[in-house]
Amino acid sequence: MPELEAASPGVAARDALLPAVRRRSFLKFASATALAFTASGLLPRHSLAQATAAGVSLGSGDTAVLNYAFALEQLEAEFYTLVAKSFYRGINERERRILTDIRDHEIAHVDFYRAKLGRAAIPKLQFNFQTVNFADRLSVLTTARTFEDTGVSAYNGAGQLLRDPRNLAIAGKIVSVEGRHAAILHDLLEPRGQSFAGPGVIDSFGLDLADPPSAILAKVKPYIVTAIDPSGLPRS
Repeated sequence: MPELEAASPGVAARDALLPAVRRRSFLKFASATALAFTASGLLPRHSLAQATAAGVSLGSGDTAVLNYAFALEQLEAEFYTLVAKSFYRGINERERRILTDIRDHEIAHVDFYRAKLGRAAIPKLQFNFQTVNFADRLSVLTTARTFEDTGVSAYNGAGQLLRDPRNLAIAGKIVSVEGRHAAILHDLLEPRGQSFAGPGVIDSFGLDLADPPSAILAKVKPYIVTAIDPSGLPRS
């Protein structure tokens, strides 16, 4: 196959700017949408996230569910930021672009929740990724796949706890993005697609798994240093 011709300096500069431009546009849209929801009265502007003896409280009702999702998005954003800060050995250009795009999506999700929740948002959490070898492809991609599969299951399990349909619509839009992330990571790890949507992520009816917050928080606890108090989450 003949090699592709090198791009001109002008084209190369343009292509280098595109990811940043896309992310700025995405963040601008996400922030504006979140502010609109806050102004509409979806969330109490006067509420402040409180620390309890059990840790940082997620709040109650829809606010608690959104803060729960916010905590998971913070975890993912921090992980991918570290991945992109120093990519693993032997990474190819396709994998670099994919992981950079996922990082930008997760940061945008964090910015969205922070703006939407306002004064009710939990603070920035602290994380521990000592079990991840960021210089090793398998370690990074396996961890990423685990986080994305967990995220999809988390949104599926928590959606039923939301009472405002507008909040449920937001969760649906975000979980679909997380599902795209999970799919591409499965493909990177197993290019022939043996487990693209196999056991462990899809049930016998062809439906994505849905885990309750208690199960999800137990899964991610090794990575989250900050204690979280989920007692205000709705039970059903």
